[in-house]
Amino acid sequence: MDSQNQPQSANEQPRLDATMQPMAAVTGDVAQAAAEATPTKKDDKDFGWKDLLLWCGIPILVMVLLRIFVVGMYVIPSGSMENTIMPGNRVIISKLTPALTPVQRGDIIVFKDPAGWLRNEQSGMDSDNLIKRVIGLPGDVVECDGGGAPIKINGVAINESSYIKPGTEPSMFPFKVTVTPDHLFVLGDNRNNSLDSRYHQDDGDHGFVPISDVKGVAFMRYWPLNQISTLTSHHDVFANVPNPGSSTK
Repeated sequence: MDSQNQPQSANEQPRLDATMQPMAAVTGDVAQAAAEATPTKKDDKDFGWKDLLLWCGIPILVMVLLRIFVVGMYVIPSGSMENTIMPGNRVIISKLTPALTPVQRGDIIVFKDPAGWLRNEQSGMDSDNLIKRVIGLPGDVVECDGGGAPIKINGVAINESSYIKPGTEPSMFPFKVTVTPDHLFVLGDNRNNSLDSRYHQDDGDHGFVPISDVKGVAFMRYWPLNQISTLTSHHDVFANVPNPGSSTK
């Protein structure tokens, strides 16, 4: 019995080995494919520099460019623009005006001291800047009879009650000026405490602000936090003002 079964076991062993060989080959191929598909770990140093550039460098660059060319930030230490802007408020200006868009009547502008105004008024936001509202554009005839009378522009009276400080008059004294080319006539919203264009008619620019000295238009108060709000130019107040040279009497 044993002699008869021995050849049979010998014949079966090769068949078993032949069956196992292809399985081992397939297993090796799968392992190699999995190894090739597994991503290799990036160098930590290279990844760190790229991450710093993308997530820190580019945003910082964008913010710097915006700060230089698009927006500015200023602190207001005086009360010449009350109650629109209070002492201690901080404002953001758009430098796109007058660089790309023209100044309009009603705009609240930050401008470089045109002719030593700061010597008489403690209203600079820093070493040589002031903030006022634009009332007259180049060529406009701006006038007032004083004593509670309204401001007139090119012969048309305007109602400034939406922005001048309650209890103040448009102008306590009379005046009449014609704004020279490339200049602006500006007033503070707190007319009783603003040494503006009315008070500097004897200086080098006759009380007018050169448009080239305008740094931008204030559009937002960002400090204090509980007073964050946009600043309104009140362009509607000037909607019925005719173009210069079209004065009506």
